[in-house]
Amino acid sequence: MTDRRGLLPQRLETDSESVERDLFKLVLTIIELVRQLMEKQALRRVDEGDLTDEQVEGLGTGLMHLEEAMNELKARYDLTTEDLNLDLGPLGRLLDT
Repeated sequence: MTDRRGLLPQRLETDSESVERDLFKLVLTIIELVRQLMEKQALRRVDEGDLTDEQVEGLGTGLMHLEEAMNELKARYDLTTEDLNLDLGPLGRLLDT
């Protein structure tokens, strides 16, 4: 069995700015994943034709506002979508970028 202790840092960064940024990065990652899932679901419903024109318009506007808010939050913490894209090892990357 290999010794995994060498793979982990001996100390974790615990300064408040680093912890806050990392926590915010995790929260934004989850929000971005949900946003992408909502967008795919919305496109599927539009393609199936089970939405009215008003619903399509509202959905598009809502998704656009959510994307703008995400971009503002990422800029505030100097993050990119790639920063949020967690590497899941053999499963690949978390987000579609």
